[in-house]
Amino acid sequence: MEKLKFEIVINADPSHVFKVMLEKPTYEEWTAVFSPTSTFEGSWIEGSKILFVGEDEQGQKGGMVSKIDKIIPNEFVSILHLGVFKNGEEDLDSPEVKEWAGAHENYIFVNQGKQTLLKVELDSNEEFASYFEGIWPKALSKLKEICEK
Repeated sequence: MEKLKFEIVINADPSHVFKVMLEKPTYEEWTAVFSPTSTFEGSWIEGSKILFVGEDEQGQKGGMVSKIDKIIPNEFVSILHLGVFKNGEEDLDSPEVKEWAGAHENYIFVNQGKQTLLKVELDSNEEFASYFEGIWPKALSKLKEICEK
């Protein structure tokens, strides 16, 4: 796996960016870049399981099974991806999942006075790297737009 890195400067303090990024209504707004029905089920409490899900063209719910590995409010969020959710089931053991299970997605909030430098670091296999490199800047741009309203 390779580590991909993205960053953006947002004209808002880290507490505001943190709140906007994680609260369900605004989370769904900025992550719609990935999927129009993107949402989460669970909570942002350290150690808790969380599902990042959306619906496909047939209305089937699917997505990622993850765990909040570490959270420091307004400073750091680390998500550990464990498997996939599809057809109402969690898959943590298939050969496809084992290729990337254990991947992290980290968010670092750097206070720069009246601005926040938001850094995103995520593990990716080669298959998804180009997709992420194209979509993450768009998602961060959307998050910036929402935070700066």
